[in-house]
Amino acid sequence: MDLHHRLARVLRAHPGRVDLAITAVLLVILVGPTLLSSAVPLEMLAAAGLVLPLVWRRSRPVHAAGLIAAVSVLQLIFYVMPVPAQAAVLIALYALAAYAPRWASLGGLAVASVGCFAGLLRYSAYFGISPFEMRDASLPLFVVIAVLVQSLVLLCWAFGDLARNRRLTLQALEDRTRRLEVERQQERDLAAADERSHIAREMHDIVAHSLSVIITQADGARYASVQDPTVAPATLGTIADTGRASLREMRRLLGVLRGDEETSTRPLPTLADVRALIETVQHAGLTTAYSVDGTSRRELPAGAELTAYRVVQESLTNVLKHAGPDARAVVALAWTPRGLNLTIDDDGRGASADPTSAGAGQGIKGMQERLGLYDGELTAVAPAGGGYRIAAFIPYTEA
Repeated sequence: MDLHHRLARVLRAHPGRVDLAITAVLLVILVGPTLLSSAVPLEMLAAAGLVLPLVWRRSRPVHAAGLIAAVSVLQLIFYVMPVPAQAAVLIALYALAAYAPRWASLGGLAVASVGCFAGLLRYSAYFGISPFEMRDASLPLFVVIAVLVQSLVLLCWAFGDLARNRRLTLQALEDRTRRLEVERQQERDLAAADERSHIAREMHDIVAHSLSVIITQADGARYASVQDPTVAPATLGTIADTGRASLREMRRLLGVLRGDEETSTRPLPTLADVRALIETVQHAGLTTAYSVDGTSRRELPAGAELTAYRVVQESLTNVLKHAGPDARAVVALAWTPRGLNLTIDDDGRGASADPTSAGAGQGIKGMQERLGLYDGELTAVAPAGGGYRIAAFIPYTEA
């Protein structure tokens, strides 16, 4: 950063100290000569009264300008001679234009213009430029000096107004920068929340299904092996296969999170993998029927097929966990002119009958969120005769 930028930042950060230092310097420069050259107490008081209010030229510009104007009016009334500290009038006018409200800025310009002209008239005879004296050069000289003084007043006000516009522009840019930073942080937070939700759905689908199959198989093997020890090896094989498949899915998901391109490009489950999923569930002891009706008019997006697979997976997992023993499930896929209908029915006792199913609603919510990404619909009902039904619809994505 350049030196003048650092200096400007420091000056903006401590305006009170800067104004105090400037006022002290002006006291030495403008009031000092008056104290040394004049023995008139009123002139010394006028000089001090004109400079001291500049301490508040930025914090209270209207009050500071009012005090300086009052001192100047008293000078005119009591005919106190002008002093070098009269330059404080121009500084106060600049401060009004730069820091005060617009009405005060314009009002200060008018007061300063009238006051300077009145001062010229008041002291013109003392300086030999009175327009009322019968001399050929008096009136033209007075007009020239009056024009120069009014130009100086207008110039000081114009510089202050430019400083005001620059300050307001910088404030607007700073406010816009802060808003953009807040919006960017909000977008990052929303993206992170969406990613966490996506990861939670994937983890739920992978872990819940695999653990349900493993737990079901382990419980069945524990009781069946008492009567028939040969059941244990086959059951342990199913548990091992399910665990390996779950581990592969977990590695793929973690690979995506790490940015591992090799693992992230592995194919995701599709509708073609539903039959293998049902075979896994059947090995876990759940009797499941599977049917496909009709043919697709067009291919579904890969994400929509993954959603359909996850709906079947989550529904069968819920059947394993909540439907009870000897339950049966029916998975039906039906292609219609509008899209794909998925129906998963079971004849068990339903999730509401399971006292351990306090968190069962998370799976339904996850399926609804997945289907919502593809304008799909989900219906989950417990029929009066028992069992549970999951009905989902995924429309074609029309070009």
